Order: sequence, then C-alpha cells, then structure tokens
Amino acid sequence: MLEQVKAVIFDLDGTLVDSMGLWKDIDIEFLSARGIEYHDDLQEKIEGMSFTETAVFCKDYYRLEESVEELKAIWNRMADYKYRYEVKLKPGVMEFLDCLKEQGMKLGIATSNSKELIEAVNAAYHFDSYMSCIVTSCSVKKGKPAPDVYLEAARQLGVKPEECLVFEDIVKGIEAGKNAGMKVCAVEDAYSRSQREKKKEISDYYIESYDDIKNNSYYRAGDRLVQI
Repeated sequence: MLEQVKAVIFDLDGTLVDSMGLWKDIDIEFLSARGIEYHDDLQEKIEGMSFTETAVFCKDYYRLEESVEELKAIWNRMADYKYRYEVKLKPGVMEFLDCLKEQGMKLGIATSNSKELIEAVNAAYHFDSYMSCIVTSCSVKKGKPAPDVYLEAARQLGVKPEECLVFEDIVKGIEAGKNAGMKVCAVEDAYSRSQREKKKEISDYYIESYDDIKNNSYYRAGDRLVQI
C-alpha cells in the first residue's frame, strides 16, 4: 500500500476519530431548539461540504435568522466538549501514525471540519506532533468531492498528488482524493456502512481498521486474495 508513497493525508471525522455519529445528536438539538423537525436525509445533503458551506446551506434551507458566522460559532460551542473529552480514536490509529513517523513519511490532515474543533480534538490526541500540515475545506474554494483540500495539503507537504495516499471514510471524500489524482484507502465507519460497497468500488484499498494494514489483510481493488 505504501510503495512509492511519499505522503499520507488523512480525513479527520470517521477516519482518524470516531465522531460522525455525534453530529446527528447536535443537529437534532440545534433544530429542535428552533422548532424545526430533523430528517435523516440532512447528513446526505451536506456530506462532504466544508463547515462554511454547511452553514450557508442550513441558513438557506431552514431559513435561519443567524448569520453564517453565528451558526458556525454555535456548532463549535455545541461540539467542543465532545471533541475534547468524548470522541474516541479509530482502532489502530496511533500505532499506524507511529509506524509512518518512524518511516519518515510526510503526514497531513485534510478535513471538512472547523479549525476550532480540530484544535479541540488535538488537545486530546496531539495530532500536531505527527502532522506537517492540517488543512480545512474552509481555507480552499470548494469542499469535497472537489479535490481542493487534498491538493492544498499536497502543496503544503511539498509532494506531487500522485505521491500521496489518502485515508477517507465517505464516498464524497474518496471522490475528492481520486479527483486530486491520489490513491485512496477507504476506512470502515458505522456512519457510512450503507456506502460500503460503493466505497470499495471507487477506492484503491479498504480497511476495517488500521490493524488490517499491519496484518496485510485489507481489501485491494482487483485482488481477491486480500479481500475482507
């Protein structure tokens, strides 16, 4: 998987940390406080959007009175404690990061989340001790599935897109990595379980956990021998 790879770039939510599920609870609380009913298709509508794009969408879709910046501040406050104290790592993450660091691999994060919540989760897990860059989709023109955030991460890491391996948990994130011309490993996540076959179809690799890489038991496109 790591042959001819000079940099590894990770999505954050659902990829490094098991955080996707908490957003449904936040959305329900946020909308109910405004007398708005939550529908399960909301996450599908905003999937891949940057934090700012999500705020723009929700303001227009729900006709909210708050400004885009006010909405982002509210969501950051609602999620801050959870990211600092409740969000768990995906299985095998730290061992894999240690392994990559020992190999001298360049590492980065490219996320749709806000810089404030990245700072919150970093306070718990110190990802900045591994990562040479952390890029948010709010800092580029378009969120996922556009390639912008991954191309910017590669630029900051000083590598060519084709020299990068991306880890992602949702279809639009995988598409963003592929659109950037990078290899992509899809990561199993309960939130995107319904996308499992599509994720395997469009990615280069698929893992149930990062331990699969160590055990050489991951799915590789076109190779049935290691299919999981």
